[in-house]
Amino acid sequence: MSSDSSSNFDRVLSKKDITALAFGAMIGWAWVVLTGEWIRMAGVMGAMLGFVLGGIMVLFVGLTYAELTSAMPKCGGEHVFSHRALGEKASFVCTWAIILGYVSVVAFEAVAFPTVIEYLFPSYLHGYMYTIASHDVYLTWVLVGSISSIVITIVNYFGVKPAAFFQGVVTILILCIGIALFGGALFSDTVANTQPLFVNGRSGVFAVMIMTPFLYVGFDVIPQAAEEINVPFKTIGKIIILSLVMAIAWYLMMIYSTSVGLSASQLETSSLATADAMQAIFNSSLASKILLIGGIGGILTSWNSFFVGGSRAIYAMAESNMLPSFLAKLHPKYKTPVNAIVLIGVISTFAPLLGRSMLVWLTNAGALGIVISYLIVSISFLVLRKNEPDMPRPYKVKHGVAVGSIAVILCLVMLSLYIPGGAASLIWPEWAMVIGWVLLGLALYAVAKLSSAGDEVKKERSSRNPASKSSAITSD
Repeated sequence: MSSDSSSNFDRVLSKKDITALAFGAMIGWAWVVLTGEWIRMAGVMGAMLGFVLGGIMVLFVGLTYAELTSAMPKCGGEHVFSHRALGEKASFVCTWAIILGYVSVVAFEAVAFPTVIEYLFPSYLHGYMYTIASHDVYLTWVLVGSISSIVITIVNYFGVKPAAFFQGVVTILILCIGIALFGGALFSDTVANTQPLFVNGRSGVFAVMIMTPFLYVGFDVIPQAAEEINVPFKTIGKIIILSLVMAIAWYLMMIYSTSVGLSASQLETSSLATADAMQAIFNSSLASKILLIGGIGGILTSWNSFFVGGSRAIYAMAESNMLPSFLAKLHPKYKTPVNAIVLIGVISTFAPLLGRSMLVWLTNAGALGIVISYLIVSISFLVLRKNEPDMPRPYKVKHGVAVGSIAVILCLVMLSLYIPGGAASLIWPEWAMVIGWVLLGLALYAVAKLSSAGDEVKKERSSRNPASKSSAITSD
């Protein structure tokens, strides 16, 4: 692959690095806490079918990302695609929407981490502070989340390569634990636990399916860091699709393994079904704690990946004068968008102070932003296929118009789920967060444009009055 001399970043990420970033982002923590709920809602086969159908939907969107990323491997991903296809305003909406999704996940992980520590060491809660939305906030709980956030911020500050190395190590740990659980389930004599295969018929499958697009979010981190990837452009597209297939397989493995490990009655009473299934399959309480360590790994990989994606998206917007210019600062040595990283780090560090319930609202609001961004990217894909048919596309999707059209339709279906009356409609605190995020974006956009206009006026005045430049010399 030829190097891009115009890039401000160092191309240091290998195939393994970006695969770990994308896959690690997608598996997160949900497979530990929600697998039992999926099985209760739809049965083992119903839940697996829901994930397959949801995976197919996201794969269509992923195909548009694969082609566009290989064609335009620039920092910012969605920002670059939508700006070229649809112009500045659409690009602003697209990128600001995906940043909402990324920042909400980062903030949520800062709360998820002390929560899982609470499961492992319930006696560590000390120093009651206050209660928010029925959730008691303790000083030790806040400190665990905040200090962990600072560590993740520091890792990202010192370059994407250390962040990617950390991601790779933790992802391998998660894979080993997950494969151990699946292997134990394959040789278990409790396959009868999988009955009934379906619960609640089609409505159960649909209830699981509507969750899946947001469990698969993370492959889009690859386009955000495209200028830091040191692999052939065609390969970038292939890795996006590979990471999605890996995530689909992962969730299917976890659903099957949990259903084998626990009976229907045990699932009803289990708060961490996957961990309890691990304990049942290996007849060891230590096994469940090992699985929870894998859950912690999932939190860290998701946290780290969305930190990378969010900071690069903010940097790209600032570079395009859509956000204040100080957010476009790169570290001279580490080549990281330091101010964007610090901004996300501050949000993440203070997030535990808000308690658990409020951040669930933030995560749901962020999911709406992700779907909006996916829709605009899919439209951009179709527009560029029509307007720039000769644009070099190292990874070109077959039957592109059909694929892009299906992606747009599926995104619109997903979007309809959030509106009042939809299957996953937002509640008023979540709408308040969405509206607040929109207003914040418009305010920052206005500041950036006023600052840019002021700079242009200064340049124009300077060019009109060249004598002012030499006044200091003539006065000597």
